[in-house]
Amino acid sequence: QLQLVESGGGSVLSGGSLRLSCAASGLTSPYYTIGWFRQAPGKEREVVASIDSTSGIIGYGDFVKARFTISMDDAKKTVNLQMNSLKPEDTATYFCAWSHSPRMTLEVGDFTFWGRGTQVIVSS
Repeated sequence: QLQLVESGGGSVLSGGSLRLSCAASGLTSPYYTIGWFRQAPGKEREVVASIDSTSGIIGYGDFVKARFTISMDDAKKTVNLQMNSLKPEDTATYFCAWSHSPRMTLEVGDFTFWGRGTQVIVSS
């Protein structure tokens, strides 16, 4: 059974950094995409970053602007999101999600399995 468990959320001051991790288990195919998304209260869920296991191709949401970096470990069981220069507007619940797509995708609808999320709070 597929499981995604996020960790690493917390509270930081503006300009600070956090590293989120998504531990995946129960994967039945070596080809898939893992994405990070976020949702702030009253706002729609938006893509943060995504990476595929096939070629390691990476994509980012438009707002990221080089502040965040997604990576997949050698065993391809953990996907990390390094977030630097955090701003108060980055405050949200961050989710990792799995897509059967072997090629990187940034479309929310392509992701069919979601973790429970981890909260990130950035204060000024």
